[in-house]
Amino acid sequence: MATLGDIGVSAAINLLSALIFLLAFAILRLQPFNDRVYFPKWYLKGLRSSPTRSGAFVRRFVNLDFRSYLRFLNWMPEAIRMPEPELIEHAGLDSAVYLRIYLIGLKIFVPMAMLAWAILVPVNWTNNTLELAKLSNVTSSDIDKLSISNIPLGSDRFWTHIVMAYVFTFWTCYVLMKEYEKVATMRLQFLASERRRPDQFTVVYNSNKLAKLVKKKKSMQNWLDFYQIKYSRDQSQRPLKTGFLRLWGQKVDAIDHYNSEIEKLSKEIAEEREKVETDPKSVMPAAFVSFKSRWGAAVCAQTQQSRNPTLWLTEWAPEPRDVYWQNLPIPYVSLAIRRLIMNVAFFFLTFFFMIPIAFVQALASIEGIEKRAPFLEPIIEIKFIKSLIQGFLPGIALKLFLIFLPTILMIMSKFEGFTSLSSLERRSAMRYYLFNIVNVFLGSIIAGSAFEQLNSFIKQSASEIPKTIGVAIPMKATFFITYIMVDGWAGIAGEVLMLKPLIIFHLKNFFLVKTEKDREEAMDPGSLGFNTGEPRIQFYFLLGLVYATIINVYNQEYESGAAFWPDVHGRIIIALIISQVLLIGLLSTKHAAQSTPFLIALPVLTIWFHNFCKGRYEPAFIRYPLQEAMMKDTLERAREPNLNLKAYLQNAYMHPVFKGDDDEEDEDISEKLVTESVLVPTKRQSRRNTPVPSRISSASSPSLTEVIKEHPEP
Repeated sequence: MATLGDIGVSAAINLLSALIFLLAFAILRLQPFNDRVYFPKWYLKGLRSSPTRSGAFVRRFVNLDFRSYLRFLNWMPEAIRMPEPELIEHAGLDSAVYLRIYLIGLKIFVPMAMLAWAILVPVNWTNNTLELAKLSNVTSSDIDKLSISNIPLGSDRFWTHIVMAYVFTFWTCYVLMKEYEKVATMRLQFLASERRRPDQFTVVYNSNKLAKLVKKKKSMQNWLDFYQIKYSRDQSQRPLKTGFLRLWGQKVDAIDHYNSEIEKLSKEIAEEREKVETDPKSVMPAAFVSFKSRWGAAVCAQTQQSRNPTLWLTEWAPEPRDVYWQNLPIPYVSLAIRRLIMNVAFFFLTFFFMIPIAFVQALASIEGIEKRAPFLEPIIEIKFIKSLIQGFLPGIALKLFLIFLPTILMIMSKFEGFTSLSSLERRSAMRYYLFNIVNVFLGSIIAGSAFEQLNSFIKQSASEIPKTIGVAIPMKATFFITYIMVDGWAGIAGEVLMLKPLIIFHLKNFFLVKTEKDREEAMDPGSLGFNTGEPRIQFYFLLGLVYATIINVYNQEYESGAAFWPDVHGRIIIALIISQVLLIGLLSTKHAAQSTPFLIALPVLTIWFHNFCKGRYEPAFIRYPLQEAMMKDTLERAREPNLNLKAYLQNAYMHPVFKGDDDEEDEDISEKLVTESVLVPTKRQSRRNTPVPSRISSASSPSLTEVIKEHPEP
């Protein structure tokens, strides 16, 4: 069992790691050769150019302006002081609401922590139950005296925990209701004030084969560009292409070869495009329907179109960036079968994953290591090493073991047939959260040494499970403290450093980059990662409630208008109910059964509160109010009486391979991003100490008027 000293060692290691990561980020972001890693969004939007190649050779890679290092931490206060309206304007509502999840955590847990330390800690600490238990060889540490374990059986002090459970529940529900109301209002205001979007007004073809041909042609064109650049630098001989890895195959002129291959592919693409457009079998039973007004679109999307409700299924179209084209050809009748298969697969994944997690947790302990590697016992018994193993190793082992889980869950969501990126991420996030509850929370509680003490877990009835888990929870409190330190402190600071993208970019740049287009594709700004970040935060909420008794990098892949907020609210409610049920189970084992009936009302009231919020606020995230739609239509007709909606909507939901005369243009990353949305720069000054100015302005951040002038709206 980890002691207070072990937790202190873990805290010191993780705080030091977080500090090192943040300092490394602050310095590495100033170096010119890292500019595309830490500011890829600005490059992809065309608002930032490559570092100049004039001057000393070392200046191409290292920032020698020592004045910039004096202000290298300015980005922290500037980022914290960014107003929410400016953040919404710059990064979208999804990003702003995602950050509000962190603020909810502060609003809920700071007052709860103050109350717990002022009321519950003195109630628990001023007992001698654990001191007396040590006489019976019961292992405990000083930190356990802060918990409910130090209260003697049948004590009236348990009433304090019951009263505080009501206080914590009411406070959590109050904060959730206010936030739900706030986010719903923000969503309606965002939809009302936002620029015209196709999905507010708005025959799909199966072109997956055509998309593969276009992708292949793009690769060929990239190789052709490489050899042409190579030949332009040295015209003494034409570049040659041979077989696989240049080990065998006929030698041919590389430029002529790729020109010939591209010409063949162009003919195949033209034939396939004509086939897709003329073959009735290529037409899918789905369509994006456009309307002249938002009011008409709202009426159609939110009403039943035929007597048979399955004949015409209508729903709001996601915005064009949000469409996941690969899943559109999937027949509707197969969706239910696919989702059933994935639900069964997720069930087995969740419960069979508990076996290796329990094995890893057993190994990542003093007893497990000494049992399987007894020759290491002299080293393990060293005080610092022992504290390191007990306070740091279990958390990092579990973190590493789950590293591939998000990718697996996203593949499962794609197989289910969801047609938008936002729905894929919400589905994956829901499963990630459930997986964390079963494996990380419950699995860690009943695994390892706790499982040995609770070997009758499987034999017990369902009504006894809350009692069993309630008894085991105090045993694992220190593990969850260290896990949050590893995952929340060092883990998030490591994400700021972006170590993985930094290494991958420079490896690609050294080995794979042949052309400027390759360099652009080597920049992977990524996104907020809602499918992993949000359930991770929600898991912290679960642990907190149970134990209580984005700016220059991430590119906005889509804008859902905070459609994920009902899921956030629901998962916090689930955590609240779990904490209440486990408290009932724990008190029933403390000879306080006469007081547990007073806790039964808590889950009932919490469920009622959830249903109230669901009925009061959730419609704003599902439907578009007709009053709002009509008001926006009226204002738009007054401001733009000559607006040609047909021209605006003509290609809004066309598959990328059909757009334009040349399919290569559709694959141009920067052009695509610029036409999708204009990047609104922030008013923060934290970018003044970066080594490379934007292309548009000599200032560190281009002004709004300058951006709009260069990229006017269509």
